[in-house]
Amino acid sequence: MQGSLGEKIGDGLFADVYAWAPGQVVKLSKPGIPQWVVQHEAQMTPAVFAGGGPAPEVLGEVALDGRFGIVLPRFDGPTLMQATRTGAVTHEQAGAILAALCLAVHKTRPPPDALSLREAMDARLRFGGSVLPERITTGVLALIEHLAADDVLCHSDLHPGNVIMTAQGPRLIDWLGATRAPAAYEIAQCHVLLAELGPDYADDPVRATVNSALQAEYARLAGMPPAALTAAMQPYLPIVRVFLLLGGALPEMRERLIQRVEAALRSED
Repeated sequence: MQGSLGEKIGDGLFADVYAWAPGQVVKLSKPGIPQWVVQHEAQMTPAVFAGGGPAPEVLGEVALDGRFGIVLPRFDGPTLMQATRTGAVTHEQAGAILAALCLAVHKTRPPPDALSLREAMDARLRFGGSVLPERITTGVLALIEHLAADDVLCHSDLHPGNVIMTAQGPRLIDWLGATRAPAAYEIAQCHVLLAELGPDYADDPVRATVNSALQAEYARLAGMPPAALTAAMQPYLPIVRVFLLLGGALPEMRERLIQRVEAALRSED
């Protein structure tokens, strides 16, 4: 696809984002990352976009020096995280924005090729290798089998850094982890990313306020008591933590996350 690699404007665990052409960016897999990892995003993103979900349009695919990439529109505007830090958006407003995006995702029909929660965990275990004690991997797989069947589309990485505040409204990016799972799994993912990781390891210690506002607004929009939402997400917390551990994010939190997973699995026995 016509374009040239420009300045690096973002990076993540599996891919880097570069300027590509006027109004476009290219998201390239990091060196050494298997092509199927980013190819899954290349399949999910246009399918969600075509289904009316809050995903960007995929403009093309490229291969550069052995790295697979997808070309996407370049959204102008700060991330929701940046907007809260500058005060342009309050933490309560940020939570409401995330809740509305969650519901929009959950109301979008899952693409036929979307992985189930069990399939997503199996894929992450293949990628992550033997980095966790067998008792944890065995326990979390058993927990997934025990919980409710997959039923809605989940983004699986819905946090303020993945929302861009454009003049046309919030835009949700980074669909690599899109999967079929209960909505409670998504809320559990948001809870861990915002309330457990954020306050200790981000420079915005009041992100927990965003999480509280998200859960309150999602419960209101979904027409359910907040206590019911809290109870529904609890069993999914250890699953979310295992995904994070297998992804290698925040190695300084590894022991704390393992302890929380083990405690949660024991309570499920």
